[in-house]
Amino acid sequence: MKKMVVMMATGFGLGFAPIASGTAGALPGVILAWVLHPLAAVWQAAAALALCALSIPICEVAERHFVAKDDRRIVADEYLTFPVCLIGIPWTEHAWFLGIAFVVSRIMDIIKPPPARGLQDLHGGLGITVDDVIANVYALAVNWGLWLAAAKVFGLA
Repeated sequence: MKKMVVMMATGFGLGFAPIASGTAGALPGVILAWVLHPLAAVWQAAAALALCALSIPICEVAERHFVAKDDRRIVADEYLTFPVCLIGIPWTEHAWFLGIAFVVSRIMDIIKPPPARGLQDLHGGLGITVDDVIANVYALAVNWGLWLAAAKVFGLA
């Protein structure tokens, strides 16, 4: 069981990428967002919240396994929190927006706007996950702004 949890924590091996392991590890989040996009916004939010909660124990187990605080190989927090940044955005017919949302999410995770940076100091899986949740809430706000601007300029439905 522990081996399976560690495999999930490393993004099925993507966390072992020699460069930008967080970005590589966030890629399964794109699949999760794709699966969730047909749901109504309230169900997207509920599913995203459940995925964020699931990230906490997964990251906790992996942190103990690697014996390092927020080891770079642990990327479950990256991909399990990614769907937050697309809640309610009607991008279904405009899959290109998924790429934009991914870039915005990664930027927010890298810059970690307050209070995200400070919250990553919390203990265990909570500390590993909560900064990514906050970063993706910021990304959600930016993505909504970009979506509304694109909708106005390009007449997106």
